[in-house]
Amino acid sequence: MISEKDYHSLIEKERKIIDAKLKKVLAKRKPRSLYEPSDYILADRGKRLRPLLVLFSAKAVGGTYKNAYNAALAVEMLHNFTLVHDDIMDNADKRRNKLTVHVKYDLNTAILAGDGLLAVAYEYLLKDLIIPGNDVVKYFTKGLVEVCEGQSLDKEFELEKSVSINDYKIMITKKTAAMAEMCCAIGAQIGGGSTSEIKALSLYGRNLGIAFQIQDDLLDMYGDEDAFGKKIGGDLIEGKKTFLFLKALEKAKGKEKTSLEKIIVNKGIQAGEVEDYTNLYQKLGVLEDAQKEVVKYTHKALRQITQIKNESDKLLFTFLAHSLITRTK
Repeated sequence: MISEKDYHSLIEKERKIIDAKLKKVLAKRKPRSLYEPSDYILADRGKRLRPLLVLFSAKAVGGTYKNAYNAALAVEMLHNFTLVHDDIMDNADKRRNKLTVHVKYDLNTAILAGDGLLAVAYEYLLKDLIIPGNDVVKYFTKGLVEVCEGQSLDKEFELEKSVSINDYKIMITKKTAAMAEMCCAIGAQIGGGSTSEIKALSLYGRNLGIAFQIQDDLLDMYGDEDAFGKKIGGDLIEGKKTFLFLKALEKAKGKEKTSLEKIIVNKGIQAGEVEDYTNLYQKLGVLEDAQKEVVKYTHKALRQITQIKNESDKLLFTFLAHSLITRTK
């Protein structure tokens, strides 16, 4: 039976393998004006959550990591493509404590580098797809479309005066959770999973993705800037309607509600105002509300893994879920 120590060792081992493989993806490609900025994106070692979901899902249904590595690399490139464009639209100057691509290089280079990653992602996805009736490309493309739809909704919400928590959940289901759902579906498909196994793991990924995004909203306000790698309060500064903001708006009254409504009118706040709103959120109890939502969706994810037959694989998905909701970056 896998222990927590074994889990952490496995994660570290697979991350190193993924990192080593990613280093080779663009190494000899030309022109360097395109691939050097793309390399810069991939070289920054993130959590590698999405490729891990592909690998773990493949193994959970009886497959092997070996057969899923190319797909794992593809989803990581797809993820980084979305981050480049996300950073441009959010005017972000840092990600994971490094300059964002459009700041380090320029806007046109960043757009092209992101697009190049997407193209290479498809190239790697198609390397091993020789099984008739394989739905991997369908899942991958659907995930890409939903991420774009979710990002568009996120930007649209910045201009809307009235956004409900349900609207917000639809947006994050597309923007964040659809990618995790797609990774699990692809892994289970490559591993030869049954229809019910693919569905269960997809739902695990979707609910885990929702929990992940709400946790991200929390870290944006209450995380450590050095650990988180982004400016604290960045969502408020950009006028984003996160779970915390919408819950605060729902609970606030009088002057507090007026203060929150001003954020909508002004399309954000000044950096010097972040602490005031942090204190207001604490007063309204929305920190606790958000934490409860994270736990709720994590439990919904974990209910899906009853379909997995191997107990060690079940524990692997359990450890992964709990590590995400207790993360600090």
